[in-house]
Amino acid sequence: MRLLPLLCAALVLSPSLAMSQTPPLSNAAPWDQPFLPPAPAWDGASRDLLRDASDPWVTPFEADPAHDFSPTYADTRAWFDRLDAASDLIRIEQFGVSPEGRPIYAVIASKDGAAFDPAKPVLLAQAGIHPGEIDGKDAGMMLLRDIAFHGKDELLDRVNLILIPILSVDGHERASAYARPNQRGPRVQGWRNTATNQNLNRDYLKLDQVEMRAVRGLILKYRPDLYVDVHVTDGMDYQYDVTYGYNGENGVWSRSPAIARWLDSAFKPAMNAALEARGHIPGELVFGVDDSDPRAGLSDGGLGERFSNGWGSAAHVPTILIENHSLKPHEQRVLGTYVFLEQAMRLLAEHGADLRAAIAEDSALRPAEIPANFVADETPTTTRAFKGIRYEMYDSPASGRQEVRWLGEPDPEPWAMPFYGSHPTLTLRRPEAYWVPAHRSDVIERLRAHGVTMETLDAPRTVQVEMLRLDDPKLATRANEGHVPVAVTSVTPERRDWTFQPGSVRVPTDQPLGDIVVLLLEPQSSESLFAWGLFPEVLSRVEYIEGYAIAPLAERMLAADPALKAEFEARLAADPAFAADSDARLQWFYERTPFYDERYRLYPIAREN
Repeated sequence: MRLLPLLCAALVLSPSLAMSQTPPLSNAAPWDQPFLPPAPAWDGASRDLLRDASDPWVTPFEADPAHDFSPTYADTRAWFDRLDAASDLIRIEQFGVSPEGRPIYAVIASKDGAAFDPAKPVLLAQAGIHPGEIDGKDAGMMLLRDIAFHGKDELLDRVNLILIPILSVDGHERASAYARPNQRGPRVQGWRNTATNQNLNRDYLKLDQVEMRAVRGLILKYRPDLYVDVHVTDGMDYQYDVTYGYNGENGVWSRSPAIARWLDSAFKPAMNAALEARGHIPGELVFGVDDSDPRAGLSDGGLGERFSNGWGSAAHVPTILIENHSLKPHEQRVLGTYVFLEQAMRLLAEHGADLRAAIAEDSALRPAEIPANFVADETPTTTRAFKGIRYEMYDSPASGRQEVRWLGEPDPEPWAMPFYGSHPTLTLRRPEAYWVPAHRSDVIERLRAHGVTMETLDAPRTVQVEMLRLDDPKLATRANEGHVPVAVTSVTPERRDWTFQPGSVRVPTDQPLGDIVVLLLEPQSSESLFAWGLFPEVLSRVEYIEGYAIAPLAERMLAADPALKAEFEARLAADPAFAADSDARLQWFYERTPFYDERYRLYPIAREN
């Protein structure tokens, strides 16, 4: 019975049917969305990495005849447990527990035993922060197997490898054939968000989620020299199958310029050559600026520290974001990831000392001014040669407009694509330190989770500080990642003698994570804890005054203070709406009395200059 084609047709015709039924998962008939564009033929040399199903250490991905399958959390862990038991080179380390109670673990490959040789560079490869984008897990299983049993143990002579096969373990287990409609395989995919409906790849700076605090702890423990975050794209079609990037690529501004130079000069040329030699088409990250016009141009995708590559640049941890192309088959993407990880280990073995020198150079930076709140440039900064796929436009009866139809054929002529970078809209001044009051223990704990150095008070201390009055805070109209964001574009500094209670902390900015501290604690930073809505209490005013009380008090104030009277009359003349609003007029006076809540809109974290 030709059930799969019939189900595909039903899916297109009936969304309700798609939600209520699960397609057959026969290995002989891989699930493939019939509405996706055709994939160009591919027969790369990296196919020789695949092991036959008769191999006792074949991975579930390889054992699947279509190479379009990725195992469950339990089956993945069972496979790694077996590998751990059989090889002295492999060990498993649990480093966290998910909201639903699943262990989050790393698989470590080393010849050093329990304690790493500090002279050896460390590669940390992370898969499944978005569990539907799971190529890194299947590639990592193959690579670790080959290190343990098939002659690649020499990779560990000068490098240690840590693989996180599944970071978002709860999202991984919310699996179905309907998780990612824009992606070609595996035929059953995990869900993008966690059990608490959070996107972990927005949590690198605020550290809301237990998964991200756990991975930050793992990074602090092992101090990887290179951090590779493996994803799969959304978006347009093109010839590249493995795209990757990092902040500061191609010489643009970066918070870690020395690291970016090393990645530009030592890493990228050798990596691209290795991928091409194995039949892959590497490219820079692809973010189209207009879904309806593929040739309109590309952007850098944003440089925010909420993402792995933005955080890595600010924390001086060399971080590469891999975005394999979603429209390429799962097999092709997995094999490209294998080649990438193996070559990354070889490059660390050869050039690790130079990378460590770059890390040290960037970690010593203490810029007085910190650019922030990057937005896309309005005009392109350069033109990029781009390997496109042929397409046509057609009139869609569904949308009532022209839509793109990708044809699956490589365009023989490179496209000249305008490339739009980003620029900062805010410059933050670096203070000597910040003071966080003891009652904001949640903020203190986030800083500790980052590994920030701080002094904790064991007795009250009165300090002269600069407090910030928030002039124009505005709540967002909808929630984002479990928060209601707040934006503030203007603040008024106020000098205060403030007493901080025991448990309060002084956070110096003269430390390698100083930029992280500034971006987290300055309320105008779009990546700050304030911007994520973690200080709603300062937006609530306490106490009020009735008209029968403030009106006579205001009249006395006018009579007693000529300067105040002149200021009030000027406001009346300049603002007719204010003049016509009796409540606003009385509120104006109330704000100038000692009865007014003086902590209203006063940001509780202080600067020490």
